[in-house]
Amino acid sequence: MATSDKTAIPKVRSRKDGAAVPLDETDKRLLDLLQGSFPLVPRPYAEIAVAAGLTEDEVIARTDRLVQDRIIRQVTPIYDTRAFGYGSMLVAAKVDPENPWRSAKIINAHPGVSHNYLRNHDFNMWFTLAVEEDSRLGLQGTLDVLQELTGAESIRQLPTLQLFKIRMDLQLSGDTKSLATAGEAVAPAETERQAYDEFDKKVVRATQGDLPVIAEPFAPAAEELGISVAALLEHLEGMTERKLLRRVAAILFHRRAGFSANGMGVWQVDPDRIEEIGIRMAAYRGISHCYQRPTYADWKYQVFTMAHGRSKEECDAILDAIADEVDGIEDRATLYSSTEFKKIRLLYFTEAFRAWEHEHAGV
Repeated sequence: MATSDKTAIPKVRSRKDGAAVPLDETDKRLLDLLQGSFPLVPRPYAEIAVAAGLTEDEVIARTDRLVQDRIIRQVTPIYDTRAFGYGSMLVAAKVDPENPWRSAKIINAHPGVSHNYLRNHDFNMWFTLAVEEDSRLGLQGTLDVLQELTGAESIRQLPTLQLFKIRMDLQLSGDTKSLATAGEAVAPAETERQAYDEFDKKVVRATQGDLPVIAEPFAPAAEELGISVAALLEHLEGMTERKLLRRVAAILFHRRAGFSANGMGVWQVDPDRIEEIGIRMAAYRGISHCYQRPTYADWKYQVFTMAHGRSKEECDAILDAIADEVDGIEDRATLYSSTEFKKIRLLYFTEAFRAWEHEHAGV
């Protein structure tokens, strides 16, 4: 990929272990289960214990240790941003390569920025941005403010046109071969706004963030809402059916869990076969995210795939397997992150969004 003379190319993290913390096989098995789907039952750790071959107390103790050791970032409900009517997109920006932290600090201050990475490309800062449904600025207005504040040379909006996969499970017990193997292909996911009411918003506020690592982790939220645990779980099941809640799961610190590299594989493919090819790419176990996004004169890639590996070489193996096995690819590139500026789960229905717009745009 061509770069301008003034562009400082950041060093790609390629250490095999990075900041990884040693995990035994029981830890790995437990982490795979916690990432898969946290049961919507009164005592979920007891149910996980059966699958893990442990006692409930052992599962709780191990989970708490993995949180304290910063292997698990949080156990949390994963709500769907678009289903709640939030506008969202991936954004690529060209910021000052000599001082990217200045721009990162400004961008990170927006409450709708959940991920922000420095990557090895002319477009060196990549972040996700969400705004509330009733935002006075909207996505475009917010980006205009961010571009002015950061002095970004150029910004490219890369909204999701088709969602083929979003499933951030790091397979601790899998090897490179399993990560580079295709599993079951599924149809593109729904990305439209869904109906919800004020009580749904109250449930989100009560449950979002860290669920406590206790035998009955849903009990505090139920008490806050003034309902029984059974009623809360029934409501969460209904929110899943209505596509507002994707699942409850453990989110990991990637590098601490041994996944020290992430490669964003971007693909120029046959325009008439985007959906077919996107579905096939999404089926690979080592791919966590797969989308169709728009193109520009200076950005020709329509399909984005995110690969996570224990090394740069493992990410390469996943993406190379796709290149070898999927036909219809016209060109490709891999963008590696060198710095993780921000990674959080969004907090919905808070005052932070309006406060940011008032502070930075006076609206």
